[in-house]
Amino acid sequence: MPRSDNPTHEDSTDSALSIDFIARLGTAMLGADYPIPVVRHTLERFADKKQIDCPLLVLPNFVQAGDRHQTRVVRRDSPLRYDQTFPLGELVTRAERGQVDPADGLAELDRIHALPRRYPGWVEVLGYGLQSAAYALILQPTLVSLVAAAGFGLLVGIMELVTRGNTALRHLLPVLSAFAVTYIAFSLGRLLHMGHDSLRVLIAPLTLFLPGVAITLAVIESSTGEVVSGSARLMAGFTRLAQLALGIVIAVQLLGLSWSELVDTQVNTLGGWAPWLGVAVYAVGIALHFGPPPGFMPWLTLVLFIAYGAQALTASVFGGYTSGFGGGLILMICALVLSRLPNMPAAQVVLAPGFWLLVPSSVGMIGIADMAAGQGTGAITVMLVSMMSIALGFTTGFAIWNVFRRRGDDVEFVD
Repeated sequence: MPRSDNPTHEDSTDSALSIDFIARLGTAMLGADYPIPVVRHTLERFADKKQIDCPLLVLPNFVQAGDRHQTRVVRRDSPLRYDQTFPLGELVTRAERGQVDPADGLAELDRIHALPRRYPGWVEVLGYGLQSAAYALILQPTLVSLVAAAGFGLLVGIMELVTRGNTALRHLLPVLSAFAVTYIAFSLGRLLHMGHDSLRVLIAPLTLFLPGVAITLAVIESSTGEVVSGSARLMAGFTRLAQLALGIVIAVQLLGLSWSELVDTQVNTLGGWAPWLGVAVYAVGIALHFGPPPGFMPWLTLVLFIAYGAQALTASVFGGYTSGFGGGLILMICALVLSRLPNMPAAQVVLAPGFWLLVPSSVGMIGIADMAAGQGTGAITVMLVSMMSIALGFTTGFAIWNVFRRRGDDVEFVD
């Protein structure tokens, strides 16, 4: 009888394919910034559905699947673009339900990684310029700040586009961008007497590099017992902050600035409507820069307004540094509710844009300048409080969802 008719051989082949798919799916989820507990839960459910024994080791930079007879170790994929997380979210949902054949799943992962960008580079640069302008409308609604943020956003967007093919320069991009923005901003600030706009002009164009995701995931994972991965993400976040601080310090020293010139005075000369317009502009910027499916645009806008509204309400009651709790709580519930609607992406995909908008993640930029000025303790405390408030809001929102969701629902986000 030919070997292909041997059931043991077929079972071994199927098991090897399943283990390969489990490892690659896990690393793709890591590349899309899924929390470690979610990655492990998804992979374990798929293994249970396929009735295979597959011990797992999941860390932020790799996944090890299988036992000593069949082991597959895959390093974390390069970060997925936001548009790629939509088909990945669908694949994750199908895998949790056991509706994916391993061979088909591997082919789908290959297709996801090969997806071309939706828009040409110049459109993405324009989109990032709009995102930067939107942050200016939200954080410092003045004409000077708006013009500066849009211009610096275009500059950083161009730098990001040019360095895409050079890994070494990509690693240096946070330092280079922080230096360029700081040097130009304060040089022009002296000429134009920007005054109160000086420090907040730096925030908007550098939000691309703020490690809000890494630090928030670190808090979530540490609170759920994933100490190793939480510590690794926290160190990565602090490293990114140090890179930004280094770029600012170099520019400040070259210009001979005194630290008294690094002022942080919030001013709104445009009116109370400006931040809300900023949310709408931010939605357009995300659509152009990240290229989500066009049909998602109305939901994207809804999620952003809900997240910002919840955050603003919490800030008015409890203060700015803890405002992330209200925004995170409502955002999590909103994402879980919307993900249950027909033809909607996974909760993780719905959650991401609102999370990027939460202002406490931008407060960390002011903290970076404080660190550069030798006030590191207070800056780090403010940053951690901001990130922890968002993480606590997420976990509280998920807990509330679990209490009230219908029996038999399958939504899982954190354990």
